[in-house]
Amino acid sequence: MELKIKRLTEDAILPIRAHKGDAGIDLTCTTITQEINECGQLIIIYHTGLAMEIPEGYVGLLFPRSSIANKSLSVTNSVGVIDSGYRGEVMAKMRSTTDVVPAIYKPGERFAQLVLVPIPEYTITEVAELSETERGEGGYGSTGDTAEAPTEEETPIVDGNKEEAEAEQAA
Repeated sequence: MELKIKRLTEDAILPIRAHKGDAGIDLTCTTITQEINECGQLIIIYHTGLAMEIPEGYVGLLFPRSSIANKSLSVTNSVGVIDSGYRGEVMAKMRSTTDVVPAIYKPGERFAQLVLVPIPEYTITEVAELSETERGEGGYGSTGDTAEAPTEEETPIVDGNKEEAEAEQAA
């Protein structure tokens, strides 16, 4: 399969696959713009300067990189969907997760990854009943929490070291 990519700006950086076998290709920010959404929140727009021709029968899913854990950002729609018919610039819109100055990606940094996924062909059929399953209509939280709460000895230490935590417990 071939993924055709067109540079829209001179500074656009072609995506890379960091390691052989990685599911996604890393996208690099060329510029950052901003807008205010309908709720009055600041939205940070990361531009790639690239357009792509996603092969027919596939969708491009745009995920944040794991390094987003070090930033105070989240992708506004959780996962970006790039349909095979789209030929515009690939961008990601993010919002700050803090009320103070956010830690953000900067131009030249890799900020997202694109994963190509096949789209199955299917028809939509209205029915009066659905087949029964063991789970049935059980929704949010219906499978329960199988993990036991940690004991006092197993309680993870969030800040500081083990000796400091033990000293606090002894006091």
